[in-house]
Amino acid sequence: MKRTAVNPWDWSIKLGYNQAEMIEGAARQVICAGQTAVDGEGTPQDPGDMRAQISLALDNLEAVLKGAGLDLSNVVKLGIYATDVDEALKNFDLIGIRFDPYRVIPPMTLLGVTRLAIPGLLFEIEATAAA
Repeated sequence: MKRTAVNPWDWSIKLGYNQAEMIEGAARQVICAGQTAVDGEGTPQDPGDMRAQISLALDNLEAVLKGAGLDLSNVVKLGIYATDVDEALKNFDLIGIRFDPYRVIPPMTLLGVTRLAIPGLLFEIEATAAA
């Protein structure tokens, strides 16, 4: 699979994402449901702690990708939902920490929402991956 960043401007790179990526030669695609800060039983964890919830949601995303035989290097698009965008952005370094070793900065969208499906959850991340 070949990835080519498409950035008519460079401002988004400074924020940690590409405007677009052209994907060529991918043999399969995996669409991941939104991952949140829940344990293996689906019980919400870390109430009120955005940083801990982002970290656990990323752990869960990595587990789903691993189950499909992929990892974060295969992520080609992220959708992120947060009940407090400012608080999420304060902790966005966690996304860079996870993705930087793979040298990918997938296109992403961050949306502020009034709540998530399960009360107490503050952050949800969905991904599209290709291999």
